[in-house]
Amino acid sequence: MFKVLLVALMVICVSLVGCGQSKFIGGIEYKPIGVASKIVPKNLTTYSDSVRYEVCVGNVIWGVILCETVIAPIYFFGFSMFNPVGPMNSPAEQGETVKH
Repeated sequence: MFKVLLVALMVICVSLVGCGQSKFIGGIEYKPIGVASKIVPKNLTTYSDSVRYEVCVGNVIWGVILCETVIAPIYFFGFSMFNPVGPMNSPAEQGETVKH
């Protein structure tokens, strides 16, 4: 009985831990994005080409571990795979060509 309670408590704790973090950049809140966030119209998401995003390794791991549940990978890969880190610093990071 004790092991069942311990496992249930661990499952609850793990389910409440999230890796995706919002970040304020230039006074605008940018939320984590995923593959589906890039195809959603711009007025429904805070995705921006002028913000640098990095892969959230924790969400990728959870998406792979929970791949049999179908719903978890859709959330992790579709809507919470990349975290905003900061603004793009150089023209090369923004996808522009750099003239030498």
